[in-house]
Amino acid sequence: MTASPLSLVCPAGTPAALDAAVEAGADAVYCGFADATNARNFPGLNFSPVEMRAAVARTHKAGRSLYIAINTFPRAGEEAAWHRAVDNAAEAGADAVILADLGLLAYAQATHPSLRLHLSVQAAASTPEAIRYLAQTFGVQRVVLPRVLTLAEVTELTAAVAPVETEVFAFGGMCVMAEGRCQLSSYVTGQSPNTHGVCSPAGAVQFRREPGGDVTARLGNVTIDRHPAGAPAGYPTLCKGRFRANATTGYLFEEPTSLNAADHIPGLIKAGVRALKIEGRQRGRAYVARVVGEFRRAIDAAVAGGFTVPDLASEMEGGRATAGAYDRRWR
Repeated sequence: MTASPLSLVCPAGTPAALDAAVEAGADAVYCGFADATNARNFPGLNFSPVEMRAAVARTHKAGRSLYIAINTFPRAGEEAAWHRAVDNAAEAGADAVILADLGLLAYAQATHPSLRLHLSVQAAASTPEAIRYLAQTFGVQRVVLPRVLTLAEVTELTAAVAPVETEVFAFGGMCVMAEGRCQLSSYVTGQSPNTHGVCSPAGAVQFRREPGGDVTARLGNVTIDRHPAGAPAGYPTLCKGRFRANATTGYLFEEPTSLNAADHIPGLIKAGVRALKIEGRQRGRAYVARVVGEFRRAIDAAVAGGFTVPDLASEMEGGRATAGAYDRRWR
């Protein structure tokens, strides 16, 4: 790989996806434990403490870094599970933990002072004052910025908080809520993305083929979408459901659309952003290999002065993409 000022941080929900990310050119891989301490708490995903130690060893052998996401908020009276996750991450030899909760930041700093701390996007820190406070109080060294900032705002904020590093999302799922602070899923399913780590838990999702051939998607007891068989459709979440309101059927909150900020790679390098993040720990090995490989080539080309926007249409949710707030064309 070409040396780059922009690190490529990539998802892995399974050992196979981790290997794919490393092989495709990730500088760092982020994972989570198989419990409610991380925000992708789906059956069949994530790592046991033993598996995480093996993952760290394989990643380090390849000369890459591994970050562990412990980015949900502890439930009252159950803090021990989150503390144990931080302990397990430190024992595994993680290069950093990605935390959102202030109490967990304080615990990690006091218990494992040499453990590098990254602030999760779930913390939604988007001002110099907030980031400086977190860096000075807890020793946070990198902040994953919320997906609500323009490229100009990212540039200004990155300069203002240095030497604290900034990391931004560049590809993958979007959330209409304030960085996952959502009550919709918990209202219907009883499980909160913020404390249980799961939005639209798989056990609550149902697909039903209708007599006419259409497919109906339900979450719990709520029908949230209906589309022709074979039509592109995203994972069924309430915020991306289609509903009838005022005699009109449509996406009430947000369309199922992927974030794709690949064309902003040169601008993000110029902005001084330290890391570019791919979303998708719930996705398979093929997705990880394709997206990571394309972004690796795009970053290396941009550094070399020959940038070409990668074609990732086949990996986009619902077959559509947006640059989100980076260019904020609706202003």
